[in-house]
Amino acid sequence: MEYFLLITGFVLMAVGLLGSILPVLPGPPVSWVGLLMLYLTKAVPDNYWVLGVTLAVAVLVGILDYIIPAKGTKRFGGSSYGVWGTNIGLVIGLVVPIPLGVVIGPFVGALIGELLYDRDHKRAVKAATGSFVGFLASTFVKFVVCVIYFGLFLAKVWEYRNFWF
Repeated sequence: MEYFLLITGFVLMAVGLLGSILPVLPGPPVSWVGLLMLYLTKAVPDNYWVLGVTLAVAVLVGILDYIIPAKGTKRFGGSSYGVWGTNIGLVIGLVVPIPLGVVIGPFVGALIGELLYDRDHKRAVKAATGSFVGFLASTFVKFVVCVIYFGLFLAKVWEYRNFWF
């Protein structure tokens, strides 16, 4: 059972790293479950502080993943139409099987939202660019969190390596 939990945790960590880049998979929550699998083994002593703090960070990053692109739109001069367009475009980009739909969706959604609000094409493109920058920022944050979780995982496995090998 110990090896099953260890291997499952490692696979979940790898999936979490992929999920930090691919928006279809929730990267930080999946990585957190990988950490949980490691802490469920008998080799690694329970540390509820580590699990609690990492869970809080995973939930916070999961929420921010939906907020940051909208804030990027606002920061680049977008209106509430652009913010709503960003969120709707993100959801549609997730559902519709378009290549890179999650990248294109927020940009096109913000662009359409801004064009509905005001016919100024330059302003609409600027707001849509803000959406894209926000998307890239949220992806970077998710990736950094998943790399840190993976580092914690490997550090604990290395610390208790005599048990495993």
